[in-house]
Order: sequence, then C-alpha cells, then structure tokens
Amino acid sequence: MSPLNALIIFFIGIAGTYFIFRPNTGLYYRLKRYYRQDKKIVIEDILKMLFHAENEGKGMGVETILNRFDHQDKKTIIPVLQKIEAEKLIKTKGDIVELTDEGRDYALKIVRVHRLWEKYLSEQTGYDKAEWHGRAETMEHNLSEKDADDLAIKLGNPRFDPHGDPIPTNLGELPDKIGQSLTEFKAGTIGRISHIEDEPDVIYKQILAEELHIGSQLKIIASNERKIKFYSEGEEYVLAPIVAANITLVELKKDEVSEKDEIRLSNLQPDEKAMIAGISQECKGEIRRRLLDLGFVPGTEISIDLTSPMGDPKAYSVRNTNIAIRNEQAKLILIEKLN
Repeated sequence: MSPLNALIIFFIGIAGTYFIFRPNTGLYYRLKRYYRQDKKIVIEDILKMLFHAENEGKGMGVETILNRFDHQDKKTIIPVLQKIEAEKLIKTKGDIVELTDEGRDYALKIVRVHRLWEKYLSEQTGYDKAEWHGRAETMEHNLSEKDADDLAIKLGNPRFDPHGDPIPTNLGELPDKIGQSLTEFKAGTIGRISHIEDEPDVIYKQILAEELHIGSQLKIIASNERKIKFYSEGEEYVLAPIVAANITLVELKKDEVSEKDEIRLSNLQPDEKAMIAGISQECKGEIRRRLLDLGFVPGTEISIDLTSPMGDPKAYSVRNTNIAIRNEQAKLILIEKLN
C-alpha cells in the first residue's frame, strides 16, 4: 500500500471515530440516549399498566405484563421488571406484581400528564378525538412535572379529561370517578353520560362511530345480555353489552331530568322551526367558539334555509343571517322543535 493510500485510510478512520464518539452528538451517544429513553418508556408503561389494573381491582401477573409488550423481545422486559423492583417501585406477591407507594406516585404523574395532554388537545387544537389518546401516549413520557403544572394552570386546573377520567392533582390526589357502567342499569333509567373509556381502541372507535357524547342525557329502553337499547338526543341506539360496558352513566334524580325534548340540529327538517337549546359538551375549543360567534346560542330561533344537492352542508337561518355548516357540526347543536 502506498503512503498516500495509508494516509487517506488513516484520516478516514479518524473522521469515522469522531463521527461515532463525538461528545453529546456522536452516534454512540445518540444511541445510548435512545436506549435510555426506550427503557424509560417501558418502565413508565409498566407502572401505568399496573396503576390501571389496581384501580379496576385486578391483579396483574408477570406473564400478563410480558404479553402486553408483544412488539418487543420479552427477554428485554424481564431486566426492566427486576430494575424497578430493585428501585422499590413494584413488589411481587407470588406471580402477582403490585405497585409500592413510590411506584403509585410515579404512575400518577404519568397519568396526570396523559390526561392533561388529552384535555389540551381537545380544547386547544383541531386534532380528531380518535388521535388524542395516541398523541398523549407519546407526550406522557416527555413532559416534566413543571411542564405539567404549567399546562394545568393554562387549562384552568381541570378535574377531568375529555373522556371523563379524573386528572390527578400535582399532589397525587385523584378525584372520584362517578357513575356506573351503562350495562348495570335497568330499562326505564334516565341518566347522563359521564365517561367514555378510550381503551381498548377497537371498542372506543365503535363508540365514536355511534357519535355518543359525554354530557348527553339518555333513557334506557331495553337492557339484557344481548343488547342495550336507549334513546338520546333524538336518536335511537343499540349496542352490544361489551361496547356499552365502556360507557359510564350517572343516574339522574327526578328533579335533575331535563323535560325538554332536545334533539340534534342535524335532525331538523326543511319545513320545521326550532329553538337552540345549547351546544353539546363534546364541542370544544375553536369549533365551540366559532359556533357561538356565528350566533348558535341558546334561545335563538333557527330553521333550514337551503340544502346542498348532496345534503351536506346546509344553510341555516340564524338571526336573519344564512350560515352554512356541515352535518358533523350540526350534530353538536341541540334544539327544541317549535310547534
């Protein structure tokens, strides 16, 4: 080999070594940080998993935890479990894994960030509700306690996330969740939806497809092991019990029941007039502000002025002004028909 070629190879080696081991930004250090971050995510996912299981009164074994990480080599999870047990975040009783007090405090911080971020997404952004959970799953590992506290203040220290789940305070206090599963109530019960569970994802998407909203009043028509049938906001719904079980209902006392025959604006017919009763709690952030600015406020008379050839959007007459909105927005506006 000529001296020139040897010199070139030498400098290439030096450059390669610098690229790999350059302080802070070299490939070695980046991979090291990535590994640490990935390990942190696994630790926090395990703690949050145990937190939810304990809140539901369920025990969780080692094998169950391993099966939740089906996208990863299970051999890499065992050392993580050993690490967090050594750090006294978890303890084992036979095959059952439980949180220690320290582990529960850590888990509450993760849950706090997750639910605050979902609240932020629902109030301050235009992301579809189907995206909230996934985005919060990522952010819960990245936001510091101070960031979470600042976000809570910005949002007005909310007590519940957009699904109705209680948000832990910065002191680790958790407001009580109210209500029972929809499947627990008998026919004839009138109640208000207080919570919609967003896991598992496949069931949550079915509920979203039904366009059921937190805060909506409903009346159960039939309830058995085959179906749950109920009426809400001018619509009739039939759900399988496995789906209905993810909806929490608060039974209303007689004096709490709204006697108004409220339906969704999307059900108004061209020859009918109505009075706006309100905007659904499901309508948040910029969309809610826009509808109010356009004049969709309680007590306002409304009728259909023009329907597009495809039926969507429709132009409504509101305060002597024609305003076109899509059916997906009209479904968030509650009305009472006028005789």
